[in-house]
Amino acid sequence: MPDDLPGQVSLSSKHCRAICDEIGERLRDILKPNASELPLRLTRLMARLEELDRSPSTVPSIAEMQWRAAAAVAKNAV
Repeated sequence: MPDDLPGQVSLSSKHCRAICDEIGERLRDILKPNASELPLRLTRLMARLEELDRSPSTVPSIAEMQWRAAAAVAKNAV
């Protein structure tokens, strides 16, 4: 693809599917219903994900972007 960054590896859809399937199989093994609890690493990652979900977003809202764009136009018009 012409948009690829230098040094980027491009995988075919066949290989991407195989990787996804393998990850799914490994997760199914780890997360079997009879497993008493998640591995410590996965528990920590889940806790971190929950923490990030509760934190404020650093992405500006549409209204903020529109306000900034209008302010930039007004500043350049002066």
